Order: sequence, then structure tokens, then C-alpha cells
Amino acid sequence: MPQLGLLHGRAWTVLLGQLRRPPGAVCIRAVSSHSQVAEALFASQLKPYQEKSNFIIKTPKGTRDLSPQQMVVREKILNVVVSCFKRHGAKGLDTPAFELKDFDIAGQFDPMIPDAECLKIMCEILSELHLGDFLIKVNDRRILDGIFAVCGVPESKFHAICSSVDKLDKISWKDVRHEMVVKKGLAPEMADRIGDYVQCHGGISLVEQMFQDPRLSQNKQALEGLGDLKLLFEYLTVFGVAEKVSFDLSLARGLDYYTGVIYEAVLLQTPVHAEEEPLNVGSVAAGGRYDGLVGMFDPRGHKVPCVGLSIGVERIFSIVEQRMKTFGEKIRTTETQVFVATPQKNFLQERLKLIAELWDAGIKAELMYKNNPKLLPQLHYCENMGIPLVVIIGEQELKEGVIKLRSVPSREEVAIKRENLVAEVQKRLSES
Repeated sequence: MPQLGLLHGRAWTVLLGQLRRPPGAVCIRAVSSHSQVAEALFASQLKPYQEKSNFIIKTPKGTRDLSPQQMVVREKILNVVVSCFKRHGAKGLDTPAFELKDFDIAGQFDPMIPDAECLKIMCEILSELHLGDFLIKVNDRRILDGIFAVCGVPESKFHAICSSVDKLDKISWKDVRHEMVVKKGLAPEMADRIGDYVQCHGGISLVEQMFQDPRLSQNKQALEGLGDLKLLFEYLTVFGVAEKVSFDLSLARGLDYYTGVIYEAVLLQTPVHAEEEPLNVGSVAAGGRYDGLVGMFDPRGHKVPCVGLSIGVERIFSIVEQRMKTFGEKIRTTETQVFVATPQKNFLQERLKLIAELWDAGIKAELMYKNNPKLLPQLHYCENMGIPLVVIIGEQELKEGVIKLRSVPSREEVAIKRENLVAEVQKRLSES
């Protein structure tokens, strides 16, 4: 697991590589904190391992070298994620761990306000990445535990049954029930009662329905969870994202440290037939509330309530890359805006003067590293690399005090005064 990081305020983490830690090292995921206790706890836990020299950074299994095109795609994804985190007040925290993008809020706050913001962040990122339709499933671990209790499941079997329920997005209820009864020894009537609940999903109306359930309404834990979800949906409605969120009683998120609301974002595939429900094609983000985790590592037992989310960058990258291959999309590997070219020999110094002027104006420009390049290869390069403008200087242009400005997409050329070059290029770029 990633190394723990705590900061005042909110934090996003850039997690690079896999950390092999010495025995006994404290490792949980990076979070942010509004608490001096949390910051002091982090410092005390991390210090012994900072002083040791046996940290070994290694490449995680399954990673690969990326081509320039892939690097561009990856950078765009990361920029969307990080920009969103910063828009929501995040601070940066760089830790050596698995490649994720985490946003966590730690500290004592009124119920469901930070939780709702986490779901809003998920919606913003997934919308901006244009991955297609998506849905965020939400549930609460207290509701799940309440369901197990009112269905008669022994507390000792809660974890095992929870792990079975967590498979409902991959296998049918029939198979989940079989696992519960045959492999985990649950009584068939208990499994059937659980099935009545965990196959339900909907919006705020389902939350209200569960409040009226004769069995679940008698369980204190479940009522607490339902109360928080009702409040959560109110805030999500204000944020304008409630239609992207579904109360899904099958969502279990098998990690034991979750203590309250849990959520998972999945991409949806458009069904072939209109009457069919959209198909889940994979999880791309997840998170939840883990109020007890940080306190587990504090000798004095100070609790730091936390809620957060993780964006599955690798999963998203794979999806985007596959779609690009499918639709034959081309990706620019540079950000060059202008190429400085010539059709004639002995114009290197003139090209160098022009490109220096463009660079000094903050314009991204290139030229061919040859004394006497031919014009056609220069123009072909611009077309292949997607460079939008070409500045052309030759004997005639030098004599007349002008520069030819060529639009690469349209192949149209216009002559402009030499002294107006930068202003005209900036104007063209601002219009594109």
C-alpha cells in the first residue's frame, strides 16, 4: 500500500512507482488533514523510515515504456485530473507508491459535505475526459452490515458474505447465492433475504423506501447510513450531479477500513436494444469514508475522520488508447505552433533570426537542423506533425521586406510585412 502522507488543507498525490518498504513500515494511502494531530502523526510514523537507506524503488509489474503518442495521451489525462483537484483547493503531495491519483479530505466536518464534494470531483473529471456515459454507485458499509444483521447472518460471517456481495457486478445473483450457501455455509433462507436487498438500486426514492423497510428500519447502524445517504443526495442535487449517482445496495468495496459511505464510478456501454439497461464496462474511480484508519497508527488513539477518492489513471489510459486505435485518431507529440522554412540555400542565419524572434515572443517554433533543406520535406514534416503555421523566407521575401505565412491545413499563403510577423502569428493562433 502507498506511504501515508498527511498535510494541512486538502491534498492530491502524484504516485510514481512501487515502494518496497522495510518490515513494520506504516503504509496507507496519502491523505490531507486539517488537524495538527494528523500532521504530527505522519511525521512520527515516517521519520524512522526516512533515516533508513533500504528503500528500493522498482518498476511495478505490468508497467511498460510509453511511446511519445502515449505520453501525450497520458499527460492530458493527468492534467485533467490534477487541474480538477487544484480547482477544489488541493495541495500537492509526492509519494513513492502505485500510480494513482488520490484526493482526500481529513478532519472533523459536518456530515456529507466533503463526501458530496468527492463525488462532484469524480463527475467533473469523468465528464472532462469524455469517456462516454458513466454512473457512480454509492452505498454505505453501515447499511450493508445492517442488512446482514437483520437477515440473521452471524457477525463472524459479515466479512465473508460482504466479499461475495462485492462480486455482483461480475457474476449473477444465482452464482453469488451459490457461493454464500455452498462455499461459505450460509443458510439458504438468509441468502434469499440478503438477495431481496442487494439486487436493489435507484436514487433518493430507494433511500426513502429503505427507511420504511420493516426489518432494516429497526437496525441502528442501517438507519445512520440511510440518514447520511439522504443528506448526501440532497447535496448532490444542489451540485447538479444527482442524476449521475445511483444508490446500489450491491456495492460492497471489500476493504475493511471503510466505515461509512462508499462509491465507485463505472463506464456504461450503450445497449444494442433500447429496452436493455446500459452495460457496466469497468470501474475507473472509487473511494469512500475511512474514519478509523489513521487512528489505528496513533499510540494515543487520536481519530482523524477521512474521506477520499482514487482515479484509475491506468485503466482510463487503456480505454482512451483503445478508442484511439479503433477510430484511427492521430495524436500530436509536440506543441509546436510555427515552423520556420526556406525554399533556397544559404538562408540559415535568416531562419535563425526569425525563430529567435518567435521564441522571444513565447511562440513555440521549430526549424530543420540543416543548412540547406529542401522545401517539400519541410512542408511534409509540418503536415505529419500537425504544425498549423509555416513561416517562409527566401530571396524574394528578403528583398521585399516581407514574410510568407502558410496555413498548413488549407495550404493558403499570404505575404505579411516582416515587422508584423509576431503580431500576425499571435493573431492566427488566438483564432484557431
